Amino acid sequence: MAPTLKSYLDNLSPWNFSSGRKVGAAKKINLALQGGGSHGAFTWGVLDHLLADGRLEITGISGASAGAVNAVMLADGLTRGGPDEARKRLAEFWRAASAGGDLPPVQRALTDRLFSMLPFAATPVQSWFETMARYFSPYELNPLNINPLSDLIARFVDFEALRNNTDLALYISTTNVHTGRLRIFAGDKITADVVMASAALPFLFRAVEIDGVPYWDGGYMGNPAIFPFLQTTDTEDVLVVQINPISRNVTPRTSAEIINRLNEITFNSALISELRTMDFVNQLIDDGRLPRGTGKDQYRRLNIHRIDLGGLGTRLAASSKLKTDFEFFELLHRAGIRAAKKFLDAHFDKIGRTSSIDLAAESGVEWA
Repeated sequence: MAPTLKSYLDNLSPWNFSSGRKVGAAKKINLALQGGGSHGAFTWGVLDHLLADGRLEITGISGASAGAVNAVMLADGLTRGGPDEARKRLAEFWRAASAGGDLPPVQRALTDRLFSMLPFAATPVQSWFETMARYFSPYELNPLNINPLSDLIARFVDFEALRNNTDLALYISTTNVHTGRLRIFAGDKITADVVMASAALPFLFRAVEIDGVPYWDGGYMGNPAIFPFLQTTDTEDVLVVQINPISRNVTPRTSAEIINRLNEITFNSALISELRTMDFVNQLIDDGRLPRGTGKDQYRRLNIHRIDLGGLGTRLAASSKLKTDFEFFELLHRAGIRAAKKFLDAHFDKIGRTSSIDLAAESGVEWA
């Protein structure tokens, strides 16, 4: 059979006309997905574009809180059917998690709180739950330990398949309630309970016990964890998807604004510390004081990249009443697509060669 014009062009061009994706050797990258409530829909948009673009091959994923949820959805899709299945899996999850999803009222109220960025209530059930949560702990308010995330995760993720996928490194951050230390779950240790632990906000859910040890939201201690990539994958590039603004130019004055800003500072502190560590390790490698490589006791010189909400992130607080409205999720999804496209246009050539952010400036200390 004579070749078609489309197949002939596919053989000549770096662009595949059949699939709409770039062909050839894709650049390998690790992803570090930050948590941040409903703003995790921005990460959905970023991932959607990266998967559709096709120029990057994801070799490792680290996630905390909502970032952990996105991480397992992404990993599940890649494991089952590649980029297209991952895009489908993420879209279906965010639709199910939205206000238009099919969760019962109590589970819906809990989901709304899980994805909330501000202590606002938009429905009578949410208002009741907000009022009760001020006086009772999750052990008193939620005696049946209802966790809507459990049902969603069970619906979408095949953990047995994930555990058998040795080509994709996956890391989920949690906080050990007893010691206050970061606990990273990896590989065959990752279960639905681990993901729920990573997203277990202390005032909303009971601590999730794993092997008798209680865990809370991973965003407190590793949001997201980057250091596993120093020695665990051959890829030396890490793309951080950051959804909590580091800087704001206004002083918060209302209680809601103060809580929101405290949450941002708290959930960014671990990331800033990690960036400082990455900068220090890179300097030690450059100075020849640490061995660079993939063998035992060797380290990778990590190139760090970032996609963030930018100016949109500082303007979304007042809109968080719409936190589980699918239109709000779609707004963030579109913003994520635009941000990912902008990043690839500006920094794709740097992947595999150098960082696209100034680590020293990002992780530096302000001296008086």
